Amino acid sequence: MVKKQTLKDNTVNSSSGANLGFETKLWLAADKLRNNMDAAEYKHIVLGLIFLKYISDAFTGVHTILKQDKDADPEDIDEYRAMNVFWVPASSRLEFLQKNAKQPTIGKIIDEAMDFLERDNASLKGVLPKNYARESLDKQRLGELIDLIGTIGLGDSESRSKDILGRVYEYFLGQFADAEGKNGGQFYTPQSIVKLLVAMIEPFRGRVFDPCCGSGGMFIQSEKFIQAHQDIKSPNSNSERLRRDDLSIYGQESNQTTWHLCKMNLAIRHIDSKFVAWNNEGSFLNDAHKDLKTDYLLANPPFNDSDWKGEMLREDARWKYGVPPTGNANFAWVQHFIYHLAPHGIAGFVLANGSMSSNTSNEGEIRKDIIEADLVDCMVALPSQLFYNTMIPACLWFINRDKQNNKFKDRRGETLFIDARNLGIMVDRRHRELASEDIKKIADTYHAWRGESVDGQKVEYQDVAGFCKAVNLEEIRKQGHILTSGRYVGINEQKDDSEPFEEKMTRLTSELSELFKHSHELEDEIRKRLGAIGYEI
Repeated sequence: MVKKQTLKDNTVNSSSGANLGFETKLWLAADKLRNNMDAAEYKHIVLGLIFLKYISDAFTGVHTILKQDKDADPEDIDEYRAMNVFWVPASSRLEFLQKNAKQPTIGKIIDEAMDFLERDNASLKGVLPKNYARESLDKQRLGELIDLIGTIGLGDSESRSKDILGRVYEYFLGQFADAEGKNGGQFYTPQSIVKLLVAMIEPFRGRVFDPCCGSGGMFIQSEKFIQAHQDIKSPNSNSERLRRDDLSIYGQESNQTTWHLCKMNLAIRHIDSKFVAWNNEGSFLNDAHKDLKTDYLLANPPFNDSDWKGEMLREDARWKYGVPPTGNANFAWVQHFIYHLAPHGIAGFVLANGSMSSNTSNEGEIRKDIIEADLVDCMVALPSQLFYNTMIPACLWFINRDKQNNKFKDRRGETLFIDARNLGIMVDRRHRELASEDIKKIADTYHAWRGESVDGQKVEYQDVAGFCKAVNLEEIRKQGHILTSGRYVGINEQKDDSEPFEEKMTRLTSELSELFKHSHELEDEIRKRLGAIGYEI
């Protein structure tokens, strides 16, 4: 993925190899055109136009091919549907918008273009932004933005094969999340966390559910996981290879504008999003998938949410392990996740660190009952500074309905603890990211403990002091059902450097004496120079 770039520091790290070279230029130019507009508002303007550029380019590519075929009609909408390409009416095509980019009515023209696209493409109904004509939007800068986006090849066949638009869209989401600060976390989960969750639960085939799906990052990464493993057989099948349609996507989002981002994000990758729902009430008050029992659940719910309307849900059937406190939704989310798991289902989700140890307002009892039900498969303590919107330390929970299942070894009565707090790299002054090797180290440890092959080889799991430990239920009971990884994994063993203690202390004190001597020399020199210009100390 593209490393994070702040608005102040324009250096982009690309050690992961995903930086295509133009995203940074595109972002800087688009951000310059933002002027004084709020980032939360501007993102919908930019991302809507990027989406329009993509489908316009894809349409033009097919249109050119059809014009060369004497038996085809390049204006027949069914020709495009047959090729899984959106139909773009003439007045919605980017070339038409570019011709009119300098017109004072360009905002109205774009809104009409979006209306026509929704009219002719059922999957886009109610999804596209249509507020470009509003008076507060500078039409000159809007025209310049159209010209800027028009210079980038996003939807031609070569670009589509490289998922260039997906990467640009993803990059911009990250930049806007950073620009919005606290509110950015409402629609965006940092890529390294999403990749880790998906790598660990391995959504090969079945239903994937995210009940607080934001801009759809969990779905995108699950689909990428399938693409990356198409050359292997599904663990659930003796013969069939993995296909992208092996996964069915289910989601819910309470913020309508964020839901729009998600639907566009999925649409540009042709991921079926008909089961990604929106309603104002949200998953607790109006569960859009009440009867869903999912194979895989991935989520990053709001941390420590105190405004979840818990007082209206005291008798809810989902609270099997205890009624969550009205002032904190953490264990409402955990039980909502458990409720939606199929008999063999697995959930991986992010929560604040307090969820591992809190004993206030019945949270300790709820956690105890979940542990005693033998549902907690693995706990991962994360490094700090991974999120754009909060400095609250976080962890990953992995809940498994069936720790005895026949795919992996019998893990009943045991939980794996991983302490990853020392992993990750700083990508700027404020943000850390888990590198690919960090993700692989954590996921491989979990898979080895489950009895899986790692890189095609059978690997025997072993505890590693300071990093991971398999712990039985009795030991967790002794710790008061607290799930903080550091309590169990211990301290990393320090290598003995073989230097005798007395010799080491003699060497170190000698070096320290030399440093003190040098510091006094520097102090005298500074005093002398300050005195020379009339400042005595």
